[in-house]
Amino acid sequence: MALSLLSFILVAEEGLCIIREHKLHEKMIFLSQSQAPSSCRAIIFSFLVALCCHGNEAALVLPNNETVPAVLVFGDSIVDPGNNNNLNTIAKSNFPPYGRDFEGGPTGRFSNGKVPSDLIAEEFGVKELVPAYLDPSLQLEDLLTGVSFASGAAGYDPIAAKISNVLSTSDQLDLFEQYKTKIKSAVGEERAATIISKAIYIVVFGSNDVANIYFGTPIRRTHYDFNSYTDFTVSYASKFLQELYGLGARRIGVLGLPPIGCVPSQRTLGGGPNRDCYKGENQLASLYNAKLSGMIDSLRTSLNLPGTKLIFLDIYYPLLSLIQNAAKYGFEVTNKGCCGTGLIEASILCNPLSIPKSCPDASKYVFWDGYHPSDKAYKILVPIILNMHLNEFF
Repeated sequence: MALSLLSFILVAEEGLCIIREHKLHEKMIFLSQSQAPSSCRAIIFSFLVALCCHGNEAALVLPNNETVPAVLVFGDSIVDPGNNNNLNTIAKSNFPPYGRDFEGGPTGRFSNGKVPSDLIAEEFGVKELVPAYLDPSLQLEDLLTGVSFASGAAGYDPIAAKISNVLSTSDQLDLFEQYKTKIKSAVGEERAATIISKAIYIVVFGSNDVANIYFGTPIRRTHYDFNSYTDFTVSYASKFLQELYGLGARRIGVLGLPPIGCVPSQRTLGGGPNRDCYKGENQLASLYNAKLSGMIDSLRTSLNLPGTKLIFLDIYYPLLSLIQNAAKYGFEVTNKGCCGTGLIEASILCNPLSIPKSCPDASKYVFWDGYHPSDKAYKILVPIILNMHLNEFF
């Protein structure tokens, strides 16, 4: 639990001192003498001192005797922290205005701040950031506590990575095998095996298959209808998960598709003159999610081994709730991104030339660019999703 993300309000109720956690925007509130009796102030002081002494304490309340040594991530731009930086691809974000609310500036994260993998690691008490496996400055401690193999523009559909010249699902698994060899040589086989088996694995693919491959090109659409294309992509998802399991993964969370037709760029491309949500994309995403969830249930049954956890993580309805109930979550704009005009810009289209037209406050926007949610949206969504499924990981 990052101290900077929380404030604690102390109140006196019926003679008792109660500490209440309240999410604020990285500020700490301290009570004045008029707000609480001296005994309560002493308690809050002791509480904060104890809290400060724990560097990465889990925000989630984990089951007894359970720990998470590492978070290992596979996927696309939603969880790519910079693996694409040194690839010969246009699917990059290591330049302004990306990272404008991130300490140190642009890193290759497709966000104004953090990405979900960072927040997941923080929620589990592992660390604040999950680095890119291909980051040349990676240290041993980074490896031992988890890295991301994700690559922006990748998908379950093999064509997705080929078209964009990024890391395919197979490439990411190959890098994971390299990773395993590195940590075994560094800490020994026994400790490495514990890290591999106890780590949380996050898998995030599929959005590019729908938006960029099926609807963005005629390559698949001329040969597949919705039903057959979702069968096709889910079969590749099943293959990937079985291979990941074969490499030692035992706690695997698989993120479903968002309402992809409601992201700003897809509204622009397929939402008509009013830029409504692109119904076709949402229909395909919903069908895909139903089949992915069903496949995961079947795979979980067929694996049938103690200690194996395979979980479908729904993002569709939590994100749709943010879009449909924006004011409830403190947002003002849901149909445009903050970057540039907010209508289409993402990746290389969201660049330094976009800065003059970009919004002054990304926290008012559900989406940072034309495709990716904002840092604030992620900070709302990740705890919701993890708390819905926490016990399923253990």
